[in-house]
Amino acid sequence: MTERQKARISSRKQPQQARSTELVGAILQAATQVLAKEGAARFTTARVAEKAGVSIGSLYQYFPNKAAILFRLQSDEWLETTAMLRRILENLEEPPLDRLRTLVHAFIRSECEEAQMRGALHDSAPLYRDAPEAHEVRAAGKQIFETFILQLLPEASDQTRALACDLILRTLSSVGKDFSGTPRSEEEIALCADGMADMFQAYVVALAQPKMPKDER
Repeated sequence: MTERQKARISSRKQPQQARSTELVGAILQAATQVLAKEGAARFTTARVAEKAGVSIGSLYQYFPNKAAILFRLQSDEWLETTAMLRRILENLEEPPLDRLRTLVHAFIRSECEEAQMRGALHDSAPLYRDAPEAHEVRAAGKQIFETFILQLLPEASDQTRALACDLILRTLSSVGKDFSGTPRSEEEIALCADGMADMFQAYVVALAQPKMPKDER
């Protein structure tokens, strides 16, 4: 990817004063509202500037195009998810399997509460998903989970832990996206989360069991 492509989602500059910070905050708040209402297909910088009550020139001081705004919204969402991962998975006062269950419940609930926004951000992903910035933000969350998997399966091989990490993360993401596509009650959210947590627990426990030689089976 060229530097020119990389710059398409990079902010022009970072706010240094309270006034400029408030301006960027207003732009991002307006962008959230426009994206939720209009969707990714009709999302434009002009609509965002109008909603925020700022000139298009003021918006372009900080965001060169709509891809930069959308990436900032997505990046903030990823950072929130990363913070949630860190808060739950690095809580060493809880056993690893309990932390995994807590994470599943928190993730499914978050997906349902923010389904509309996350769906719109998913639709806009082709604008930035292959950019270096996007890979860097996602990698931070994966690193936290890989460290947790080491605590969850300390005796497993590197290959087994890598597979477990990939399967659990992919399942969480896929099921969370599909399940949250329909409005859900508190009971439905709890049942889904418990079912996934039970499934993951059984999988992890099975991986942790010593394998019998084939001739002894």
